[in-house]
This record gives sequence, structure tokens and C-alpha cells, in this order.
Amino acid sequence: MSNGAKIAIGGVVAAVVLIPFIGFWWSLLVLIGVPTVGYLMLDPSQRRRLRRISRKEIGR
Repeated sequence: MSNGAKIAIGGVVAAVVLIPFIGFWWSLLVLIGVPTVGYLMLDPSQRRRLRRISRKEIGR
């Protein structure tokens, strides 16, 4: 199973777990907000490096 598929399955599982507890819109905000905040916390040089490498190499 590819890393992309694992991440997608993890996102679906997280959504299914969060929706009953905090509602659809809050769970959507968490699922989108957490990776966004993580990206914004990177240094500018780390962001450049992350954009430069291909998606295939991110999972190594």
C-alpha cells in the first residue's frame, strides 16, 4: 500500500472518529487545519526544500 493511500485512510478514520464528538464542520477544520499549521511552522528554508522535492520522495 502506498504512503498516499495510508494517509488517505488515516484521514477518513480520523474524520469518522471526530464527527460524532465535535460535529462535521469542526472535524473538517481539524483535518485541514492541523497539516496547514504544521506547514506554516516550518522555516522558510524547510518550506523551499519541501516544495522542491517530489511527492514520491517525501515518504522516504
